[in-house]
Amino acid sequence: MFRSRPALPALPPSLSMFDPVYVADDETGRPVCLDMADQVGIILAGEPGSGKSVGLANIVAHGALSYADCRLTLMDGALVELGIWRACADVFVGPDINHAISVLEKQQQEITECCEMLLDTRRRKVVQGDGDPMHLTVIDELAYFSATVGTKAEREKFNTTLRDCSARGRKCARRYVLATQRPSSDIVPTSLRDLFGYRWAFRCATDDSSDVVLGRGTAKTGYTAAAIPDTARGVGLLRAEGKRVPRRVKAAYLTDDELHRIAARAAVLRGRS
Repeated sequence: MFRSRPALPALPPSLSMFDPVYVADDETGRPVCLDMADQVGIILAGEPGSGKSVGLANIVAHGALSYADCRLTLMDGALVELGIWRACADVFVGPDINHAISVLEKQQQEITECCEMLLDTRRRKVVQGDGDPMHLTVIDELAYFSATVGTKAEREKFNTTLRDCSARGRKCARRYVLATQRPSSDIVPTSLRDLFGYRWAFRCATDDSSDVVLGRGTAKTGYTAAAIPDTARGVGLLRAEGKRVPRRVKAAYLTDDELHRIAARAAVLRGRS
């Protein structure tokens, strides 16, 4: 059903978050990588069981193994998908919206301080070779924080702070990976969603749902995740690499055993075993 990643021994001892992230193969069997070096991040969405978590795991695994230049923040309202990487994370947030807000507010302040540093050093952004790490924030079950728990004021605070971090953080090597079942405006405010040029739509129920992920009118041009069969888990339409037309890809599959082994290895590399 899925493309398999290379065997673990083939992985280098350390990856870099500034390097392209292998996540899938295209229809010709060629590897597909995400270049996160100059992006806000990526939004992944699709029905339950569509393979969204498989795509997410590839990004988190790369970040976890990039111990030399990646600071990892993980937020998971359901705990299950990202909990396995808890020992690798600099910060882990479970189903606690107030904790999530406080973490984002701290990032917001750090971004302000970074921008002041860039101004003082006559630079416009952090790039590979500067000696500064990339900060990767991965949020699974985004709807839990943005539209489900807490008060209206708390949810608005979460959304507005996340939007500011995403908007200003790109120049400070801050990257955000958001995963949800359907990034409609009540879950991901349009002002936040439109910041993300990278989109990955797994199987969706309707053309409209697919368009919510990939962009309005995409289905009319012949690209819709609603056409992905129920049996094609891990298959999705990826809009990335500066291409406005999404391409059909199959996420590289990691078994539960492989995930545990990679997480354990990354924890050792990060000195947290």
